[in-house]
Amino acid sequence: MTSYPSAAEVDAIAGHPDPAARNLRITQAYHELSTAVASLGGLAANWCTFATWASKQAGRTIRREDLERAIEDELGRSQAFTLAAARIRAVLRALRRRAEADAIAAALREACLPARAIDEASDAVARGNRKVFEEIGREFARFLPLVHGGTCEPATLERFCADLRPGAPPDGQHLLRDAFRGYALALATDDGKARAELVLLANLRIGLHEQTRLQPEIAEALNAPVPEPAEVKERLFARLLPERGGRLELRVRLERSLDLRRPLDEAVARLVERLRRTVRMVITDALMTLALPGGTLRLGADLTGSYPAHLESPANAELTALLGSIDPGAGGPRGSGAEDWASLADRMHYIGELFRLRQEDAGLLGAPFTPEQTAAIKEGRPPAGRL
Repeated sequence: MTSYPSAAEVDAIAGHPDPAARNLRITQAYHELSTAVASLGGLAANWCTFATWASKQAGRTIRREDLERAIEDELGRSQAFTLAAARIRAVLRALRRRAEADAIAAALREACLPARAIDEASDAVARGNRKVFEEIGREFARFLPLVHGGTCEPATLERFCADLRPGAPPDGQHLLRDAFRGYALALATDDGKARAELVLLANLRIGLHEQTRLQPEIAEALNAPVPEPAEVKERLFARLLPERGGRLELRVRLERSLDLRRPLDEAVARLVERLRRTVRMVITDALMTLALPGGTLRLGADLTGSYPAHLESPANAELTALLGSIDPGAGGPRGSGAEDWASLADRMHYIGELFRLRQEDAGLLGAPFTPEQTAAIKEGRPPAGRL
């Protein structure tokens, strides 16, 4: 069997203080666990396989890659931004002050501070990444040493399951218990169709547990805060009128002139609302993108393709019931695109179809990093190249 992290090593990785470095180690650990599970006996893509690529994608948000620029670019192209800039120029003219268009635009971007929203989204994703790994990754690390000769003894399995909390998620772990029992049953059968169905059922149960546990972090990331209009105005004029006397003159003029104050307040309020929508849109796009070997998926678009032969018409009653609860319309991949990633039902519909369509895709078992990057990650060095 290939090497994989022990439960103690999972704990050490989860305890790493740097979110970006921790994410890289989590992603590599998921890959090693995935490979170890797949090598047990033709179990193909397991939950850790999909977790590898989801964790790698999460790393891009954790590292804030391109998110701030995407927000600034999108906001800068908006009509609300143009209107706010015009209102600011009018106020400055009333004060007999001049400012170039570029200076006003720079002051507006700084005042809106999209970095604050990105920081909070990054933190929420990093906490979710660790939360899932330190729980589910640890259970895989506990389970793997119990498998000998391709089987897990029933008594040994039950001792393992006894350590899992009863009840439903987010607090209970009965879905994890049933999932690992399913993996053990899959190892014990020679029937290819029965094995594939048991693996899919186990993957889905862990996926449902995971997504239920992640609900708070996903909602927090999607609702990252933006500054209120009063805060934007204060920051804006602190930049454009750095001297205290200039801001005092501004306050007096605005208090005396409704014709100046009302259009400015309306424009800034409109800009902040546009910023709020932009932040949610950009972060949603980041969370709803998944780069896999062979192509990048947009999670708001329907999946395409055909189910593997073993999974085309499930016979396992528990699997059929779970699939029916995930997709009540039984529409297959059509309609699988998630409309709202904050919705657990939308996420599970998409995930359920993804797991079923790609379970026998051997390409997913590939390494997430180059050998050089893997060596650097394991040695605690920043890896070179695009991650």
